[in-house]
This record gives sequence, C-alpha cells and structure tokens, in this order.
Amino acid sequence: MQRLLFPPLKAVMGSPCLRLLIPGAAPGTQCGCSCGIRRPLRPGQYSTISEVALQPGRGTVSQPSKAAERVVGRWLLVCSGTVAGAVILGGVTRLTESGLSMVDWHLIKGMKPPTSQEEWEAEFQKYQQFPEFKILNHDMTLAEFKFIWYMEYSHRMWGRLVGLAYILPAAYFWRKGWLTHGLKGRVLALCGLVCFQGLLGWYMVKSGLAEKPDSHDIPRVSQYRLAAHLGSALVLYCASLWTSFSLLLPQHKLPETRQLLRLRRFAHGTAGLVFLTALSGAFVAGLDAGLVYNSFPKMGESWIPEDLFTFSPLLRNVFENPTTVQFDHRILGITSVAAITALYFLSRRIPLPRRTKIAAVTLLALAYTQVGLGISTLLMYVPTPLAATHQSGSLAVLSVALWLMNELRRVPK
Repeated sequence: MQRLLFPPLKAVMGSPCLRLLIPGAAPGTQCGCSCGIRRPLRPGQYSTISEVALQPGRGTVSQPSKAAERVVGRWLLVCSGTVAGAVILGGVTRLTESGLSMVDWHLIKGMKPPTSQEEWEAEFQKYQQFPEFKILNHDMTLAEFKFIWYMEYSHRMWGRLVGLAYILPAAYFWRKGWLTHGLKGRVLALCGLVCFQGLLGWYMVKSGLAEKPDSHDIPRVSQYRLAAHLGSALVLYCASLWTSFSLLLPQHKLPETRQLLRLRRFAHGTAGLVFLTALSGAFVAGLDAGLVYNSFPKMGESWIPEDLFTFSPLLRNVFENPTTVQFDHRILGITSVAAITALYFLSRRIPLPRRTKIAAVTLLALAYTQVGLGISTLLMYVPTPLAATHQSGSLAVLSVALWLMNELRRVPK
C-alpha cells in the first residue's frame, strides 16, 4: 500500500508524463500511461511550462504602452488645470468676503441650491446666526446675500468637480492596466490629497464661524488654516503638473557637466522659493495685510516700519502681525525675482535645447509681470480683479518653474 501511494522518486522522475513538462523534452515524446497516444492540443492549451511562460501576458507583468502614457499625462494635465481653477476661484471668494456665507457642509445635500423664496429666507436666517452677519454685514439684504452665497457655492461645486476629475478616470485607468507600479502609488496619493483638501476647506471655514467674544477684529478664517488649505492645493497642483510633464515631454539627453548640475540645483531652489512666496500670500489674504501699507518701495515713510515686531513673543509677528506679513511677502517676492533673473543668466552660459531656453525666457517674463501686478495691486488698494490676476500669476510662475525643472531633470540610466 505504501509503495502504491508513494512510489520511488526515481520512478516518478523517469515517467514520460513528467518529461513532457520539461522544456528540453523532445516534441515527439508520447505519454506511456493509460492516456494512450498524444492527443492534438486545443487552442490555448500548452504542453510544457516553458510554453506557458512564453505566452504574452502570462508569467510577466505587461507595461502600459506609450499611447496609454500620453493619455494618462493629458488627464493629469487637465486635472492640474481644474486645481488651478479651484485656487483662482477660492481667491476670488476670499476677496469678495464670500467664504462664510454657507454655514454648513453636506457632500450630497449641499449640491442643491435654494430654489424658492422660502428656502432662500431659511438660508439667510442661518447665516444671520453667525458673527460675520452680526458684526460686519448686519445691514445686508437678501439680494446681496445671494451673491456671496453663490460665490461660495461655485467654489464648493468646483471642488467636487475636481474630485470627480481625479477619482473616476483613475479607477478606469487602473482597471485598464494603463498605470505603472510607481504611477499607481502616485495616483492614489493624489486622489487621497483631493479628499483631504475638501475636508481641510471645511475645517478652515469653521474657524470663521466660531464666536470669539475676546476679539475685536472682524470675523475671518484662521490664516493658519487658510495657508494649510492653499498649501495642500499647491502641492496637489505641482504634483499633478510635474507627473504630466514627465509623461508628455520627452527628456533631453544633456551632458552631465558641473555647470548643468549647478543650474539644476539652482532651478530646484528657485522653484521652492516661488512656492514659498505663493504660500505667504495666504497669510497676506488671511490678515488683510495688503491694506496695511499701500506704498512702494517704502512702507509708509520708512523702509522698515516701526510696528514690524510689536507682537510678543517675536515669532508671532511672522504669522500674525499684518505689517510683518506684508513685509515678508515683499521680501520673498523680490528675492524670487532676483533668483529667477540669476537663473536665466546662468542658463545662457550652457548650450541647452530650444525648448529649455523657451522655458527660461518665459519664466523671466512672467516673474517681472507678476511683480508689476503685485505693486499695482498694492498701490490701488487691492481691487478684486487686479488682486485675482495677481494670485493667478503666482500659479503661472510656479507652473513655468516646474516646466524648467522638468527640462533639466536627469535622464535615468
């Protein structure tokens, strides 16, 4: 019985049936067992393990085609455009002081706007229970309320559109196998950041709805939460745009010289400085710091204002003193322009492809345009159209800085 259940290993290894599974077996070998002569194989049926391994899609992980990569790249380019639209619309919402008009948040229920007079009256009554109406807008009419409500409603609905633009195509591309292993992790992170961005937006709004009996300032959202909300949006925008550039733009095979390495590092530092300057704008907007000193290049009658460090401890001035916040934003803007100018002249010393040179020239032109917009916004007491254009310009400068970084990236071996 033992010999029947467990035959000797030598007998098993010498069986003709097993030899058929060995890659080196003769093609004409026939089975010597009860199955008789070798039968013809049906389509899709394989006689050896090696034949199965050699079939396309079996035993190996297929890589997305170049056409699929271009489709994914264009999708991420569109997604970055939707994020840019959300940032611009959010800036206009802040400039028109509309962000606190919707006092609750519902993912599905909040998509339906009021349609009847009774619904509008009920929505207006909810708004009247919160500090912004009591302190700042106590004489607001229903028609004026509808304007600020629709501004915030548009921003929220655009945010939902951004979420759908990321999540639905991502699921489709994942199922089709158009995402590489590395790209899957990046896409998951982008989709998670979109969801986090929505929650962070409501967390920011809640800070402006809270009662603050000890404060004599006008109701506004926390500048810290506003900066976090804008910062996460900028990270989402930069990550999407960078991935899109990497998929759509062919890499240049540049000689790895010391000059190129220095230029590449300087481009990375300049892009980081531009990002920090844009982020500091959130503190300017959150504290209405653009209305403190409306002169340039001096702040009032002096280069360094007397109330620059009036808060204690000293670090509070950087984030809570409107004078210091505007002063820092000025310094960061001037430093960014100086760095971009130096980057342009460094790029002229190295033989670069035409597309890379175009990126450097475009970055220089946008930087000086952005400075002009910022100074004009300041001198004209922050008019909404000009201020919104200035905020949009920061995204344009950041985009081209990323483009130039992508042009200079190292080609993997």
